[in-house]
Amino acid sequence: MTIQSLLLSIVIALSLSLLLPGTILADAGGGSRVQTVDPTFTRANMAIQAKDWDKAIELLNTTVAHDMTNADAFNLLGYAERQRGNLDAAFKHYERALALDPDHKGAHEYVGEAYLLTGNLPKAEEHLARLDKLCIFSCEEYRDLKEAIVVYKRTQAK
Repeated sequence: MTIQSLLLSIVIALSLSLLLPGTILADAGGGSRVQTVDPTFTRANMAIQAKDWDKAIELLNTTVAHDMTNADAFNLLGYAERQRGNLDAAFKHYERALALDPDHKGAHEYVGEAYLLTGNLPKAEEHLARLDKLCIFSCEEYRDLKEAIVVYKRTQAK
C-alpha cells in the first residue's frame, strides 16, 4: 500500500466516523476499518472515571445484556463491583471475562487485586504468573499487580 492510498483510506474512514455517530477508526492489522462503538459502554467508562460505581454498573449491565461476549465489559463490571465492596459479584464478572478471553490482561490484574482483598495471596500470585507469560517485556497490568502484591506482603509482615 502506498503512502497516498493509506492517507486516502484514513481520510475516508475519518470522514465516515464524523458522519456516523458511534464509530471509530481502528487498526485491523495493517489496514484500517470503521468499528462501531457501544455508546453505553463509553458512558460506563466515563462513570468509572468519575468513580460513580452505581451508574457504571447500571450501564455495564445494559452493555452485557446486549453483548454477552464483551470481556472488557465483564472485566469493568467486576472492577466496579469490587470498588463498591461487592467481592462476590466482582469475582463472578472476572471469571466471565476470563472465560471469554483467557488472555485478558486487565481481568488478570483486577482479579489478582481482588484476591489480595480476601487474603488469598497464592491466587493473586497465580494471576501475576499468568501476566508474566502474557506480558513478554512487562506491561502495566503486570507491574500494577506486582506492586499490589509487594504492598500486601509488606503490610502482612508487620
